Amino acid sequence: MDNSEIEYLFKHNNWLDQLPLHVIQGLIAVSKLKVLNKGQILHAKGDSADGIYCILKGKIRVSNVNSQGKEMVLTWLENGTWFGEISMFDDLPRTHDAHADEKSHLLMVPKLAFQKLLQDNPHFYPFFMRMLCQRIRVTFNLIDETGGLSLLGQLARRIILLANGLHNAGQHQKTKQIGISQESLAHMINSSRQTVNKLLNQLGQKNIIKVDYGMIEIIDMQELEALCEI
Repeated sequence: MDNSEIEYLFKHNNWLDQLPLHVIQGLIAVSKLKVLNKGQILHAKGDSADGIYCILKGKIRVSNVNSQGKEMVLTWLENGTWFGEISMFDDLPRTHDAHADEKSHLLMVPKLAFQKLLQDNPHFYPFFMRMLCQRIRVTFNLIDETGGLSLLGQLARRIILLANGLHNAGQHQKTKQIGISQESLAHMINSSRQTVNKLLNQLGQKNIIKVDYGMIEIIDMQELEALCEI
């Protein structure tokens, strides 16, 4: 991937698209490429932060482990997604584990370079504050769904979140297909694969989604969103 393709990721992201071109090019100039093999950890919960990341190619699983040692998956992050910004602002350790679910190529803006950008250009803070606010809204929605939605509603919410991405939560995207296993969806809503299979069949029978091997196609986003209303 050349600099023009990387520049595209900056200019077509709703966190960063208002940054001046020379700032984007400056960030690219100090960025580093990182390649992870399938299953390799990027960082663990509690690690010190080294920078903010963008996925150029691949898939990153974001999760925590509960007291019984079971992995609790928050989401999967795919191409074009920026993440790791929280520790850039509060200077505290990472909040989750991050593993590569497949071979992944990442772009990292180092922490010191990111902090220098904001020190030199404090008027850029609102662009990044918007990023943090979006994350907070997603978190609140996930909290609400745990206490107020049925398993079917929780499943619908997770499918929408995966389709839209954390960075575009609440916005309708052109992408209508997501690649994910039923076992992975079960982890996300703390249920079993058999239960998820049954719920997906219900959604399929109502022509809301279409299920194929390792793939879910959203047919009726409006109906799917209606299942998430509390």
